[in-house]
Amino acid sequence: MTKLSRSKLELFLDCPRCFWLDMNKKLRRVPPAPYTINLAIDSLLKEEFDICREKAQPHYIMKKNNIDAVPFKCQQIDDWRNNFTGIQSMHQPSGFLVFGALDDIWIDSKGELSVVDYKATGAKEYKIYDSYKRQIEVYQWLLKQNDYKVSKVGYFVFAKVNKSKGFPEGKLAFDLFVEPLEADCSWVEGKIFAARKILDSPMPVYSENCKYCNYVQAAK
Repeated sequence: MTKLSRSKLELFLDCPRCFWLDMNKKLRRVPPAPYTINLAIDSLLKEEFDICREKAQPHYIMKKNNIDAVPFKCQQIDDWRNNFTGIQSMHQPSGFLVFGALDDIWIDSKGELSVVDYKATGAKEYKIYDSYKRQIEVYQWLLKQNDYKVSKVGYFVFAKVNKSKGFPEGKLAFDLFVEPLEADCSWVEGKIFAARKILDSPMPVYSENCKYCNYVQAAK
C-alpha cells in the first residue's frame, strides 16, 4: 500500500518527474514559506463554523448568501480536517491509499454534502484557480468513495483583507465572501491510475514547463 495525498496528486498533474522523485526518492521540492496568516484564518473560521455545527444552524455568511445548508456534524470531521489522516479511501486497483485534509463540509436539506475550502487573500480580486477547483473535486471523489451523497456544488469562503480600513486600534479587518463552484470529479480515478503508471516506470524526462526541473537542469 502506498499513500497518495491530494497534494501529491496535484504534484503529479504539475510535473510527473517531480512527483516520481518525491515519491520514489524522497527528493522533494523546496517548500514555500509558511502562510501563517492563512493558517490563522483557517483556524478562526473552523472555530466559527464549529459553533454553528454544534447548534445545527447556518453561519451568518451562509444566510447572507441564501445557502440552504448547515455545517455537517459527524464523528469523523476532526479526522477529515487533520493533515495526517484526512478523509481516506483505499483504491484497490492502483494500490494507493488516497487521502486529503479538507477544511469543511456543509449539508443541505436534501442530505447532500458540499465540500468547502477556506482561502485568505490580500489581492484586490480573489480568483478561483484551476488547482482550487481540482482540490474541491478530489475531496468530492473521496466523499463518494465513502458512500456519501455529494452535491456537485462546492464553496470557497474567501477572507479578504479590507485595506481601506487600515489598522484602527491595531486591528486588521477581513471581509468574508462565498463563491460557489460546480465541480466534476469524474477525472480523478483516471489520474490516480496514471500516477501509479508513472510511479512504476523509469524516471520521466525533465519538463521545460517545470521551473524546478529547469533549475536542476541549469545547475548541471
